[in-house]
Amino acid sequence: MRLTVYTDYALRMLIYLALKDDGLATIEEIAQSYGISKNHLMKVAHQLGLAGYVDTVRGRHGGLRLAKPAKAIGLGEVVRHTEPDMAIVMCFEPVNADCAILPSCVLRKALASARSAFIDVLDEYTLSDLVRPRVPLQTLLAIEPKPARGLSTKRRVTQTGHG
Repeated sequence: MRLTVYTDYALRMLIYLALKDDGLATIEEIAQSYGISKNHLMKVAHQLGLAGYVDTVRGRHGGLRLAKPAKAIGLGEVVRHTEPDMAIVMCFEPVNADCAILPSCVLRKALASARSAFIDVLDEYTLSDLVRPRVPLQTLLAIEPKPARGLSTKRRVTQTGHG
């Protein structure tokens, strides 16, 4: 089974936004980080917005951010949304092409089971799972990690009584 470039870009965009620690990201920034087409990402961002996965903030300091927590975005759900035509072979919907062996075809049943298993495995993952190796992914995508709350970036000096 092969996913479309559209689905690949949608997943990459969601991963990037999940790594931004609630910060905004621009389409240009995401495109540069992955070395992919800005024009394609614009269409993906629009569709992800319509689907409720991404919020758009307009204005000079605007950008994109996740519309809901990464834990609430299921991988299978996203793939179902971005891959509406999961017809592996022509006899599957929506094509429903005629086939001489269709009434006795075991291949169609086997492929339908494989497609179902593929989606079932994706349903076990959320966007949060995909960004678990957070710091390495942020480094690879040149995303500045957000400092941990309550920790100062200044070095603390302790007094030990030694001169």
